[in-house]
Amino acid sequence: MQFLDDSLLPENQEPLVIQVAPYGPQWLPTDSDDIPVSMDEQVQKAVDCYNAGATVLHVHVREADGKGSKRLSMFNELLARLRDAVPKMILQVGGSISFAPESDGAAAKWLSDDTRHMLADLSPKPDQVTIVVNSATMNVTEMHPLEEYAGTSMAEPAIYEAYRNMSYEAGPVFVEEHLKRLQAAGIQPHFMVGQIAKMESIERLIRRGIYKGPLLVNWVQLGGGSEGPNPRNLLEMANRLPDNAIFTVESFMRYVHPLTTMAIAMGFHVRCGIEDTLWGRKGERMTSVQQVERMVNMSRSLYRDVATADEARRIYRIGEQYQTVDETLRKVGYLPNRRQNERGQPAWAVA
Repeated sequence: MQFLDDSLLPENQEPLVIQVAPYGPQWLPTDSDDIPVSMDEQVQKAVDCYNAGATVLHVHVREADGKGSKRLSMFNELLARLRDAVPKMILQVGGSISFAPESDGAAAKWLSDDTRHMLADLSPKPDQVTIVVNSATMNVTEMHPLEEYAGTSMAEPAIYEAYRNMSYEAGPVFVEEHLKRLQAAGIQPHFMVGQIAKMESIERLIRRGIYKGPLLVNWVQLGGGSEGPNPRNLLEMANRLPDNAIFTVESFMRYVHPLTTMAIAMGFHVRCGIEDTLWGRKGERMTSVQQVERMVNMSRSLYRDVATADEARRIYRIGEQYQTVDETLRKVGYLPNRRQNERGQPAWAVA
């Protein structure tokens, strides 16, 4: 992505799109008063976040006992109710479905490939499903001492160890099939990227015609298998993105606040909510709605507009799919593929 002299002026930036992740499947209801459990509470949480200024909802579902649901029928029920309650909000289903440990000492792992592929069959269908590329560890404890989890279930030794050893499976067989099914269903993939090397793999998927559509990227800064909260990492990720990528900054625990502030100033988009952090100031809880309000206030303090639901759909290019590799490369902002016997840097033909 390139910056012109006037790129930091808010009147030249797109309105801020705020993603919110208010369901926090890794937490237990005892961890926070802000965790919705009943279906009515989960729907109301979406309404409250939308009214506060969020236009993208990252969806997970809880069972009546408070545990993260792995039942597609529960997702169908919540999606149907959300379509009625917040009809303009972009509904983005978390592609892991739920990665909480099954029991106190169980490993924290995502579901099987076959189960995750079923997300393409959700009804009503979501606007987006998140997808990761290339298997990796996802040790969300590496950057955070135990005291950061004080008063939560994650401070319990067995659960802490389960998350310390968490990993996800996203090999090429899964990724290629999942992209095929999502595109066939008219669901937009939203790429969750924690390392620049993953962007190289995504570019190859586009160049080979496996993915044809807009490039939406969340930079997922977690450490322990992804990049850390060094501003240089953020700048390098932005530097390596093609010009027309839609870029959102996502982090974990209290790193959410400084990194999203940088993102707002630079013209990128942001994610917040209790899935990412329970905390505002050190030791002080912050609800998902309060986090959305903070993003809105921060953006307005920099004179940058906050996106309406209609603007968010335009910015996210909801509903767009492309027909060819060349169309995708050009619209995303990559150079064309090399033609046979072509030397030097490939370039788009000038009419």
